[in-house]
Amino acid sequence: MKQVVGMLCPKYQEVSSSGHYHDVVLSRLANAVTPLWRLPYQEQLQVRCAYLCFCVLHIHVYLPVLPTEQPGCVLGFPPLLFLLIQGFTFPSFLPQPVINGYRNKSTFSVNQGPDGNPKTVGLYVGTGRGQNIVCVRANHVENIPSKHKQVAQCYEEFIRRSPLDPCLLFHEGGHWRELVVRTTSRGHTMAIVTFHPQELGQEALAAQKALLKEFFTCGPGTVCALTSLYFQESTMTRCSHEQSPFQLLHGEPHIFEELLGLKFRISPDAFFQVNTGGAEVLYQAVGELSQAGGDTVLLDICCGTGTIGLSLARQVAKVIGVEVVEKAIEDARWNAAFNGISNCEFHSGKAEAVLPQLLASWGDARPLVAVVNPSRAGLHYRVVRAIRNCKSIRRLLYISCKPEGEAMRNFLELCCPPDPGKKLAGEPFAPMLAIPFDMFPHTVHCELVLLFTR
Repeated sequence: MKQVVGMLCPKYQEVSSSGHYHDVVLSRLANAVTPLWRLPYQEQLQVRCAYLCFCVLHIHVYLPVLPTEQPGCVLGFPPLLFLLIQGFTFPSFLPQPVINGYRNKSTFSVNQGPDGNPKTVGLYVGTGRGQNIVCVRANHVENIPSKHKQVAQCYEEFIRRSPLDPCLLFHEGGHWRELVVRTTSRGHTMAIVTFHPQELGQEALAAQKALLKEFFTCGPGTVCALTSLYFQESTMTRCSHEQSPFQLLHGEPHIFEELLGLKFRISPDAFFQVNTGGAEVLYQAVGELSQAGGDTVLLDICCGTGTIGLSLARQVAKVIGVEVVEKAIEDARWNAAFNGISNCEFHSGKAEAVLPQLLASWGDARPLVAVVNPSRAGLHYRVVRAIRNCKSIRRLLYISCKPEGEAMRNFLELCCPPDPGKKLAGEPFAPMLAIPFDMFPHTVHCELVLLFTR
């Protein structure tokens, strides 16, 4: 990625004109998190298109099955590239209406800053191999909204007042860890503080929670006007609610967002697209690409809070959602009820456990369209196998924020010839269309929707 960006965007190599160490690390952070931030937006799109072309060529080269009966389709992003790939259409890059401060969720780390202070709240710069990792405040990063930066600054002030050490390495002790900030267009702000309890007893933990609450409700942190303040005791890098419950210290248990005329409830660990405005454009396109009519059953895999399924519920006969995060499923069910949508059912559990059972006995004669929106780790092989072996699924939409990563494995599994050894008996899919959405301005990444049919 860096080679492509460096080749097409020479300004990426710039670090700092002043040469001062503080300015250098600020510039390095901006270049790491938002490598295209120096370029005008239209030039950003050109660079991003070029990078995506490499990804799509990679997909094309490694897919063993491609439709041959279709006429050749132009894949072009003038003036950078003009390519021809038979049977695979790639329309223009869809731009984003909101360029700066578009993230509705940010995660801030706690570690040693450029000045050596171990209680610095920000984002990492450097590498473990180079042993030069520092935590840099993100006040200058273009894609993070000012509200997130404000909460991070207040959290830094709080932990610097605290006599407890930060938890830089679990085995070395310390307590204060990362901060997650979530906001919505309705003006809601949720802060989630992660804390390593180490050997602290319940009384000492209660005292720390009280101090944190007091700071954000009566002290300097009141400027953040938090809707929700959560606290999570975690002895692992990442903890689910089931492993270690999110404890509400102040405010409302949920924040709320509006999307395509619907209201959505969001829990602390529920997935929601990081760019709300971009999500509206994305889901409208998914609805059109699905070609789902009034007799269609929509299978929404990795459904999160149900945003995709609920946004399409009124144009289909039924929606079936599957999601591993139990709290997200609770949100999805609440969202359906609140919005007066009654043709949705949501299943909690790992997709690789729920989906094979669901599809093995599928006897519904209505058209079945699948939409998958997995994490960067992609779909579990058993999920892909269940989709492949379900003859009723003729149309599949795969939404990926990193199509050149683990998703590539899924594309191969979906499109390879039948393989009895791998229990892939179903007819293979073929990639027909890919549409990139600029969900992440100032970066080279995009949200790619791929249409597979058979």
